[in-house]
Amino acid sequence: MILRMGTWFALGCSMAQASGRIPADVSEHIAQRVEQGDCVGVVLCIVDAQGSCCLSEGRLFQNSDRKVDEQTVFEIGSITKAFTGVLLADMVERGEVALDDTVQKYLPEDAKMPKRGDKQITLRDLATHRSGLPRLPDNLEPSDPDNPYADYTEKRLLEFLGKHELTRDIGEKYEYSNLGGGLLGYALSRRAGKPYEQLVVERICTPLEMKSTRITLTDDMKSRLAKGHSGGKQVKNWDMDALAGAGALRSTPLDLVSFIEANFKAADTSISKALRASYKDRVATGTPNLSIGLGWHIWNKHGTEIIWHNGGTGGYRSAFGFAPDKKLGAVVLTNSDFDLDGVMLHALEPKFELPAVKKAAKVAGAALEDFVGFYELQPEIIIHITREGDQPFAQLTGQPKFPVFAESDSKFFFKVVDAQISFVRGADGKVDHLVLHQNGNHKCEKLKDYKPTVQVEVPVDLKILAQYVGKYELKPGIEFDVKLEDGQLKVMITGQPRFPVFATSENKFFYKAVEAQLTFVRDDAGKVTSLVLHQGGMEQTAKRKD
Repeated sequence: MILRMGTWFALGCSMAQASGRIPADVSEHIAQRVEQGDCVGVVLCIVDAQGSCCLSEGRLFQNSDRKVDEQTVFEIGSITKAFTGVLLADMVERGEVALDDTVQKYLPEDAKMPKRGDKQITLRDLATHRSGLPRLPDNLEPSDPDNPYADYTEKRLLEFLGKHELTRDIGEKYEYSNLGGGLLGYALSRRAGKPYEQLVVERICTPLEMKSTRITLTDDMKSRLAKGHSGGKQVKNWDMDALAGAGALRSTPLDLVSFIEANFKAADTSISKALRASYKDRVATGTPNLSIGLGWHIWNKHGTEIIWHNGGTGGYRSAFGFAPDKKLGAVVLTNSDFDLDGVMLHALEPKFELPAVKKAAKVAGAALEDFVGFYELQPEIIIHITREGDQPFAQLTGQPKFPVFAESDSKFFFKVVDAQISFVRGADGKVDHLVLHQNGNHKCEKLKDYKPTVQVEVPVDLKILAQYVGKYELKPGIEFDVKLEDGQLKVMITGQPRFPVFATSENKFFYKAVEAQLTFVRDDAGKVTSLVLHQGGMEQTAKRKD
């Protein structure tokens, strides 16, 4: 096997044994991801009957001379929910809670949980993402969007719960919820009378000797922390307050190896029963072959059962899991916003295919200038091609811009989605259209003398703005929530952050965060009855609920 730029760390195995334990296609895949800049650093660990072996590629941060290894600290994001599920199982084993206890039972005396009819949300509902709560609370309004959960406090959480109305029956369907995972950690913490981090350390980390799994970093952990990257640039770490149980933990590959190995060992620790109980009982998610335990997801596919979770924060991605029948586990962590779930799954079951790796070619900035411009996909839906130095970007109307990478001097591919763009020249040698290759081939003519609309803000009387405040249903389970705060109209759509909108007239508003507009509609009596979302060449009406 060829090793590139990386370092082997043999944990309980020799170098010769290690080279046969991590599949060659997996190690090659990771090496390529680092070499072409998809990931700054990656560590993969394999856990089996012989012990554990880790392969590392890349560095703590760009231009660093320090390489990542099995002791490097990463943010692990939603893998935290697996820990929260184990905590729930442990507290059930100890008789401290019951799975069907209501969440209301563990909130402050004056707090109120939303309910539907006579049914209340239980701890089990939160752990299995069947509570009916949204993915995110509608009062998640971060003062720093680059650290979005840092100022979401207990007070704001309880304020949301007190006023939220469920839009479907509790237990009706699976819908992944960061809010639900965070609320579960909060409720368990209150029951134990200890901060969430202390509970995790005492109940899980100490018996499993996981000394580098924490929320609050020690000086030693800070010295081993890999810096997160998004789009190739270093970004801030994420901090969590009230929703810590959803994704606040930091850990190392070696600690997560210990967590997986504990599921295979015959010897009991104080947490062993809870580990097994956390994935014993499952409910369906609605996705074929995928069920969920207490925080864990379970694939039963290709003849293999895989118990797993993944995670992602601003500049990190993580995935870990194990196949109990094979006594085989895998951990993969990166300090980049690049999804490596497929690596973890393929390492556990080769029938899960590895994503294809495309190598980017170099195209000089002067040549890229020919591609810059606006291309019409459909009326009012434009692909805008720009460049920053030698890096081209593509932006579709109403969406963020993403970098694209050259396969040749005229064909480029996205890394964030399976799509490609080919630029085509006319008889005069000039680029006259592009072809978007995604679910077919779509010709987009290059627009001449095209100028995007420039929105001009106008002032609107506060009394008029106040008339727009309310909730507007786009379709069942999805609604706009319009608020007026400090003279600014702010709008949130279910499951997304709240953004300000700016007036171009008394009833027309636009977003600056995305390319979209809103129009508020009145009836003959002058009452506001609906709003219309204008985005991507489409108009969608949401009727007012109140």
